[in-house]
Amino acid sequence: MKRTLILLYGVACYLVFFATFLYAIGFVGNLWVPKAMDSTRDSSLGLALAIDLALLSVFALQHSVMARPAFKRAWTRVIPESAERSTYTLLSSLALIVLFWQWRPIGGVVWNVENEIARVALYAAFAFGWALVLVSTFLINHFDLFGLRQVWLQFRGRPYRSLGFKTPGPYRLVRHPLYVGWFFAFWATPTMTVTHLLFAVMTTAYILIAIRLEERDLLDTLPEYAQYRRDVPMLVPGARRASRRAVQSAHP
Repeated sequence: MKRTLILLYGVACYLVFFATFLYAIGFVGNLWVPKAMDSTRDSSLGLALAIDLALLSVFALQHSVMARPAFKRAWTRVIPESAERSTYTLLSSLALIVLFWQWRPIGGVVWNVENEIARVALYAAFAFGWALVLVSTFLINHFDLFGLRQVWLQFRGRPYRSLGFKTPGPYRLVRHPLYVGWFFAFWATPTMTVTHLLFAVMTTAYILIAIRLEERDLLDTLPEYAQYRRDVPMLVPGARRASRRAVQSAHP
């Protein structure tokens, strides 16, 4: 019974995540959903800014603190180890749901692209970003990343084994294609409002900090990651080679 309950819990957490992911596409792109990022402003500028920053901070803290190995070791004294990733996925989704619910639009337009071809290109880049995020998770094992593999293995009575280190597809070009996808998703828009700009700037800053924390943990747990880090650029394909050529040119 316990194994079945943990499996059902993991499946429920995953379904909450996937529904939240789909809503996030509509929220950021102002598409389909009842309340989007640039819905009608209903608060004063100061209140809206304070609430939005608080919501983004809550998500960033939850997402980063719970991902650290020390927190995981403490957390798994309270919950089954096989349910740890599912719980992380659930709480991350709930933090986003609260953000969607309580988000306060600020208004104002930073840029508005009117050329139809350029608008289509920006919407295509937006779609590419979300697709890259999803594809990147499947390349490194989507179901392990969101906890389903862990709860399934415990249901079958099998021990969890790490998937090991691999660099499929875009992971050979950049170390973090998933984060590259987020950048496209957050910045590619034909109409950049002040609200959207705040969201994009704050999430970009968070991602750059999160990469440092994540890579520090990876260096501690995966010996081969150090060489991978030296060989492959963080976010921009070819950046490492260009940097080396520049150094060689400066020191012939």
